Amino acid sequence: MNYRLKSAFAGMAMTLLAGASFAQELAPLNSDTEKDRMDWSQLEAKLGPMPKIADGVRAGGVSKTLTNEYWRSLGEGYQKFGKKAGVSVAYQAAQSEGDQLGQLTIAEGMVTTGFNVILVSPQTDANLQPMMEQAKEAKIPVVNVNDAVIPQAEHYVGNVQRDNGVRVAKWFIQNRPQGGKVAIIEGQAGVYAAVQRTDGFKSTIGENGKFKVVASVPGNWDRQQSYDAATNILQQHPDLVGFYCNNDGMALGVIEAVKSANLLGKVAVFGTDGISDAYTSIKAGELTGTVDSFPVLTGEVAMETALRLVAGQKLPRVVATPQALITKDNYANYQGDEAKVREVLLKDAASAQ
Repeated sequence: MNYRLKSAFAGMAMTLLAGASFAQELAPLNSDTEKDRMDWSQLEAKLGPMPKIADGVRAGGVSKTLTNEYWRSLGEGYQKFGKKAGVSVAYQAAQSEGDQLGQLTIAEGMVTTGFNVILVSPQTDANLQPMMEQAKEAKIPVVNVNDAVIPQAEHYVGNVQRDNGVRVAKWFIQNRPQGGKVAIIEGQAGVYAAVQRTDGFKSTIGENGKFKVVASVPGNWDRQQSYDAATNILQQHPDLVGFYCNNDGMALGVIEAVKSANLLGKVAVFGTDGISDAYTSIKAGELTGTVDSFPVLTGEVAMETALRLVAGQKLPRVVATPQALITKDNYANYQGDEAKVREVLLKDAASAQ
């Protein structure tokens, strides 16, 4: 065997050993069930006051898209906490929620241009993997923030995705005791959040025995596609009692289909995210509810987590952020300025412990 071939085999062996060692240290992340976790409300209690951040620190945020209000609100939270901490924050996003290559290009650019920490909300569980490897080599901490989950992520900030669907299923069980037919409009196929939200709803409502999921189809985070899907489902099942949608944009499309079928008030429709248009629709008596995951607050918590990492603090792998099922019954509790919402959520967290 010649020298070059021996060297090649040696290099491959070293790579495999390094990969095995890394895998032993860090198992593939499941953000819903990861045991190394902390609730957002415990950050200061367990880690102390926010450390002072050195001058010149730059934080970068890479989002799915800015066409969806949820991701704009998340960026608002980044900027809000960054300003409080005296840190420069750049927030960029792909052109659409399906522009995987565009998002990767943005993220890799932040690695090569010297950002001190990067927060990413991936298009899929895999599309930013090359950037994660580059950042690790450059010793730049990366925080995975809602809602796709990169298996190799060392730090994740976000809510329990499965619980979104569970909460909606429990509403149906409590408020539609007679049961009936229900349908699910899923997000992008294979994305962690969509899979978990759908499974949470489907398994919980299935345990009741009175409901039948007659359709579970992808809406791909798209309002028009969800409208079309809901129209077809309602034509096939005019006796449907409700929809669960993996995000609010899709739910608002479904509401239009329900209205077109003259079934408003008869078919319950739930979304996920808590965007302002969802709240407006709930107030107007159209959308039945949404599971709000409070994107501005999530952005603040994620930036705090990122900057604590920059300051050298050791944090758990997952920092869990809050969520709440919003309907007309508790709508008023979650309206108002951010300080009041934070206060309500801190009370919720305290009562849950």
